[in-house]
Amino acid sequence: MSTPEMKSVMEPAAAQRELTLGEAIKEALAEEMRRDPRIVIMGEDVAEAGTVFKVLSGLSAEFGTDRVIDTPISEAGFTGLAIGAAMTGLRPVVDIMFGDFIALVMDQMANQAAKVHYMSGGKWKVPLVMRTTLGASRRSAAQHSQSLHAWFSHVPGLKVVLPSTPFDAKGLMKSAIRDDNPVIFFEDKMMYKLKGNVPAEDYAIPLGVADIKRSGDDITLVATSSMVQVALGAAKMLEDAGISAEVVDPRTTWPLDEETLVESVKKTSRAIVIDEGYARYGVTAELASVIAEGAFHYLDQPVKRIGAMHVPIPFSPPLEDVTVPTEQMVFEAARGMCRRS
Repeated sequence: MSTPEMKSVMEPAAAQRELTLGEAIKEALAEEMRRDPRIVIMGEDVAEAGTVFKVLSGLSAEFGTDRVIDTPISEAGFTGLAIGAAMTGLRPVVDIMFGDFIALVMDQMANQAAKVHYMSGGKWKVPLVMRTTLGASRRSAAQHSQSLHAWFSHVPGLKVVLPSTPFDAKGLMKSAIRDDNPVIFFEDKMMYKLKGNVPAEDYAIPLGVADIKRSGDDITLVATSSMVQVALGAAKMLEDAGISAEVVDPRTTWPLDEETLVESVKKTSRAIVIDEGYARYGVTAELASVIAEGAFHYLDQPVKRIGAMHVPIPFSPPLEDVTVPTEQMVFEAARGMCRRS
């Protein structure tokens, strides 16, 4: 099927509406499914229930249950089916209800989807998107609250997307669906009701292009997913303290736009990396390393990392709230680095 030209944009266009992040994702899926009959959605409770978060509500009514498919509770099973379907002509979107469940599909994704193209000498491809969640503070306890995007970011052959706004979510989802490689699309479950402007016209955001969410001169805050909103909140607090913070959103951990990160830090000479995943061996370590190597001679002090506390996510609300980065944490760290009392 031929693919119509799509506008590639880096900033919202003039004709806009306000959508939630969940609505933006559903709109992207619906528009792509209308465009391309090869796209199917597979997962637990995706059809009648529209997922546990109701993001896909109404899609089965429009496209039918032969394209929006409720599966048995077997993540490894239906992910394997989707990989086979992708290899033979379809373009599946797999829904993994909670990101914690990706442990059940690691063999399918890391050993099959990620490697088929290489092991076949380029003869096979796996144009598959896996949607799943990350993020704590929903009071869902240790098995439903982790941010495990570092796992897939580690595997060659996989692309990893982390939208932070409704605008980004729609544009990145369209690019992910049209990509001929397997793409993992992580959505923060606490951001589905976040509202933002989304162009009414068709657009896509290229994978591997970071976005400067706020310009600044004194310190760079590199943040992913929901932590972008935390960084923006901290930047506003810093502004009131006389500190100008630049907020950079990588948008994809792979491919990674190293140049934008490094150039920002060359300008500010200071950097904090914020990610909701566990700090140990995590995304913050990789991003900090990229900055340290690329902007070493420009740094006034070492890059600071702020990630989730290295404990299972507690069920207790007061305990859960202190395990993940907050605006206050980022503000205090940045103020200390800029030597302002």
